[in-house]
Amino acid sequence: MKIGIMGGKGSFSEEAARVYAMKENITKLELNYLISAEPVLAALEAGDIDLGVFPIENSNGGIVIEAVQAMAKHRFQIKKIFEIDVHQNLLVMPGTNPDQITTITSHDQALKQCRMYLKRKWPSVELEEYADTAKAAGDLASGLLPPTTAVIASRTAADLYGLEVLEESIQDLKFNYTSFVAAERIQSGS
Repeated sequence: MKIGIMGGKGSFSEEAARVYAMKENITKLELNYLISAEPVLAALEAGDIDLGVFPIENSNGGIVIEAVQAMAKHRFQIKKIFEIDVHQNLLVMPGTNPDQITTITSHDQALKQCRMYLKRKWPSVELEEYADTAKAAGDLASGLLPPTTAVIASRTAADLYGLEVLEESIQDLKFNYTSFVAAERIQSGS
């Protein structure tokens, strides 16, 4: 089964897709990392993937605006809505000291989920939105982002890209659930 996800390798959408596949006993899956909701739903509509997985709402960060905008443009049906507990982490290049950090970057949702933490702990650091949490981690590791940047992403992304976890579970709420949609193509005749 080809599953398109809103996120890169190591994203929470990848985790959600794997959780969904396990619960639905899908053993053979191919993940397509499509970064944002628009390409996920476009690929689904075109028949390039069998299932699309993307977040629609977080218990702390609210509605995922880009997903709602993409949903308005495409025809699909919701197969299932499910949630996972999301733990945001502050990731840096190995050996980076907290006083070296000038910018913290991540997806808009991750920044929203950590806003009180960021105000309290990093009041003078510049915050920048990025297309995806895992893409930010990968881009930091590959040198596309300056080494003085920290990213908010999953522990999986830290392990995958060789980044150091400066602080873990930095989301403002202990229980930080994100609702995901598993979407499928509308069958002809529907």
